[in-house]
Order: sequence, then structure tokens, then C-alpha cells
Amino acid sequence: MDTTDTAPRALGARERIARYWFGGIAVVVAIALIIQLVLLFTGGQDANSGANATGPLGTRLIRLFSFFTIQSNLFVLFTSIALFRNIHRDGRLWRVLRFDALLGIIITGLVFETILAPLVHLEGWALVATIGFHYLSPWATLIGWLIFGPRPRTTWATTAWAFVWPLAWLVYTFVHGAITGWYPYPFLDVDTIGFADSVRNSAVVLAVGVVIAVVLTLLDHHLPSLVRDRPAITTAAARTATAGTVTPSTAAPGTAATAAAATAADAGETDRPTGVDG
Repeated sequence: MDTTDTAPRALGARERIARYWFGGIAVVVAIALIIQLVLLFTGGQDANSGANATGPLGTRLIRLFSFFTIQSNLFVLFTSIALFRNIHRDGRLWRVLRFDALLGIIITGLVFETILAPLVHLEGWALVATIGFHYLSPWATLIGWLIFGPRPRTTWATTAWAFVWPLAWLVYTFVHGAITGWYPYPFLDVDTIGFADSVRNSAVVLAVGVVIAVVLTLLDHHLPSLVRDRPAITTAAARTATAGTVTPSTAAPGTAATAAAATAADAGETDRPTGVDG
């Protein structure tokens, strides 16, 4: 039995499954968002609050995209599309965006299930949309990250930068609410429960978010994943083989292959996969 190609084939299969998983998440979120937009344009129910869409169209759109649920699902949508296209995507900004998507959508699922679900009574297409936003998207994203990764990706600096968006959202929510009198969630409604209780509730959710972020970061450092970064030797050997290829008419048989193998062996002595920095 030839085992030389077994590892690359297994790795390729895992990458394909991971890409399809994240592609499926993107499809679910896109469908839920389209349904919600249609309901908004036609005066139907809002999947976040259960209220029927009223008022000027511009106001309805601003309020829709002011929900933390919608923003976190947009993070999931864009990062899932990116992972479907390239499961090995990386970079400093990308790591923050991916962590924001993961952290934000977990908070979305937990807050909806524990606080909002008993207060929101949905039916028809609004119920379909909320299943996508609040159930399928959060837990499919978490499961996909736990199984496929890729890891390691998250440094403590990444974790810290990921809180810029939630904090900015809180500031925007209170400023927008003070100006318009509208708040996206009842536990933040200053006009109903008062400013002190609103700030306290925000602090509680933020503290839960910090705990989740720390757990996710530790898991990223220590939990293995099915999809891993390709070893540097593989890339070096591929580059060498490509650069060393010559036509049969200009080189002795085996010369290019021998040079590529020798260079790949040298690379194996110095190249190592990159780990977690910090």
C-alpha cells in the first residue's frame, strides 16, 4: 500500500469539509438576512424584537442594522464566505475579525436564549429568520471553530482588539437611544429601566463576554483542530520543484528532481510551522 500520498489526501478532505461547513453557514445567514429585509420592506415582523416594521424606511433600516444580532451575523457571514474561499486565510486584521465573529455570535445566541426568547413571540417567516440568526448561526459557527479551526490564530492582543467593536456598539446604542428614544433591547432601554440599570446590564453582558473570550483564547492555544496551517517544508518543496523544472532536452534525466529533493531536505532542517505569538 502506497502511503506517501495518504496524509496530503486526508488533509485535502478535511479542508474541503471545512470549506463546505463554513459555506453552509454563510448560506443560512444570507437566507435569514434576506427574509428579514423582505419583512422589513413589507411591514412584517422583526425577527429581533417581534414588532411589526413601522415608520420611514430609512429609520427601519437603521434600527435593523443597530441590533447586535444583525451585526454579529454580518461578521459571521463575511468571515464564513472568506473561509469558504480560503480556509487558510490569515493576517492580524483577519484574526480580530474572525474572533469578533465568533465571540459576538456566541453572545448573540446566549443572550437571546436566556433573556429575549421569552419576550419575543414570532411566527411565519420571522420565526424562520430568527432560527437562522439566533440558533443555527451561533452554534454552527462555534462547532465549526471547535472542530476545524484553523488554529492557532488568537493571541492575547487579538482578544483585546476584538472588544473594540462591542464597546463601540454600546456607546453607539446609548447615544442613538438618547437622541431617538429607541433602544434595540429592553435590558438596555434607559427610558424604561433607567440609566443605572442599563449600564449595569451592559456591564454584566460585557463581563460574560470577557470570560468567553478568555476561554476561547485558551482553547485556541491548546485545542487541536482538523485544519492546520500547511508545514513550511511543503510550501518550500513545492516552490523548489516548480523553480527547478527544466525541459528534458536541456537537462540530464533526474537532475531537476534531485535538486528539488535536496533543497526540500535542507528546508526541513530550518523551516517550522508558525505557532502562537504571545
